[in-house]
Amino acid sequence: MSTYFITTAYLGTRYAGSQVQENARTIQEEIEQAMATYLRQRVVLTGSSRTDAGVHALKNVYHFDFQGDLNVDLVYHVNAILPQDIALTGIAEVQPGSHSRFQAIGRRYRYELYNKKNPFLSERAWFYPYPLDLDAMNEAARLILGEHDFSTFAKRGSQVGTHLCRITECRWIATPQGHQMEVEGNRFLRGMVRALVGTMVRVGRGKMGSEEFLSILQSHDSTRADFSAPAHGLYLVDVCYPNDGTIFIKQFN
Repeated sequence: MSTYFITTAYLGTRYAGSQVQENARTIQEEIEQAMATYLRQRVVLTGSSRTDAGVHALKNVYHFDFQGDLNVDLVYHVNAILPQDIALTGIAEVQPGSHSRFQAIGRRYRYELYNKKNPFLSERAWFYPYPLDLDAMNEAARLILGEHDFSTFAKRGSQVGTHLCRITECRWIATPQGHQMEVEGNRFLRGMVRALVGTMVRVGRGKMGSEEFLSILQSHDSTRADFSAPAHGLYLVDVCYPNDGTIFIKQFN
């Protein structure tokens, strides 16, 4: 039995999220069905990162076990079966028993806002036609660097062993369309990035200062965070793994 990682990209607009759910169309289900059609046997995927309904990914990673040899053209053939808004972008053989979620050492997200009405961005970014103070938002962004308890920014009912996350980078930049936040850390809680965006946007609008933002972070009270940032502005950009030869055996493409 061999273990494989596959990398995927998708627009999440038409899906109820990345993880299989009952009575809902999901990214994982579409990929599993396409792979079963091509391989003529059932494949069960395990995802590295769960994305909510409407959230997009430039790179998400799944792993699966398979008995037998895989054709090097698997990506090509499975993509021919998948809908146009989901794509396999690569496959690699990894050490048996490797786990796409537990062995990931980092994840990177991007959130996009645009400030002028644009029908081509309506499902791919947050329309926010108000001025924002970039320096103030970056001041708030610096406050979350390092390891903190992020229970303030987790959706209620999130069942996790710990709310501690280590953030290595968080910054806001101006773009031709509006603004963009990029954040990287070892792990993220459910709803965390969108809550950070919504709350930092309040800082950018002058509705609170960095001291109040820090107070909200330290309160561990999710009722004080702003979860209004819509899902369609969020992108999972990358999932990172050790590059020391302990996981990957063979990269097919």
